[in-house]
Amino acid sequence: MKKYEQIFKFIEQDILNEKYQVNDYLPSEHELVQTYKVSRDTIRKSLDLLQKAGLIQKLKGQGSKVTKQEQIDFPVSNLTSYQELVQQHGINSKTNVIQLEKITVDKKLSNLTGFPEYRLVWRIVRQRVVDDVASVLDIDYLDKSLVPSMTREIAEQSIYAYLEGKLGLHIAYAQKEITIDPATNRDKILMDIENDQHVVSVKSKVYLTDGQQFQFTDSRHKLEKFRFIDFAKRQKR
Repeated sequence: MKKYEQIFKFIEQDILNEKYQVNDYLPSEHELVQTYKVSRDTIRKSLDLLQKAGLIQKLKGQGSKVTKQEQIDFPVSNLTSYQELVQQHGINSKTNVIQLEKITVDKKLSNLTGFPEYRLVWRIVRQRVVDDVASVLDIDYLDKSLVPSMTREIAEQSIYAYLEGKLGLHIAYAQKEITIDPATNRDKILMDIENDQHVVSVKSKVYLTDGQQFQFTDSRHKLEKFRFIDFAKRQKR
């Protein structure tokens, strides 16, 4: 085991044993260099591992802050909105609407979303900040013929509450695909993924009870922040 990996293990145990508690700051890089008698580069590699493990968040000009350790259970089978998940789990979260625009579906976007070419859709890009960490990037496409109007205020709150409560749409089911995707430049800019090269992508085509597709979503997550769960039942033969 390399020296920076050993130091990572030492500090990890200190965090798990609550020597350093949530929202505490670790000693400075200089202090850690003195404590472990290693180079600053070694300490930085150790801190990078701690951040990738979700144990700390490195804040520019402030230091390394210990973060909450639990993962958030994200139900794969259920058609649960993000805001419903926040309420169910009491998550400390904020939504930032990065982009809201009307676009026409081209061939490439049609292949991705399932919407036919030339269909007019809303594209909404939302950043989800969990415990002060940008952890999710949601990219939504909504059929404008079914959702005639959309505002930033609605997108900041709950789109599903608006669709069901105000527009009277009956959301029925979704076809989901979960993949580990290379992080895009947009992911790196809008999510706190540091040196991670991949994100978890949950792509969903969502339908109404009459079988019409009204939404496509690419929900992109930090690797260590969410745990995806499912309930599997064996079918009788």
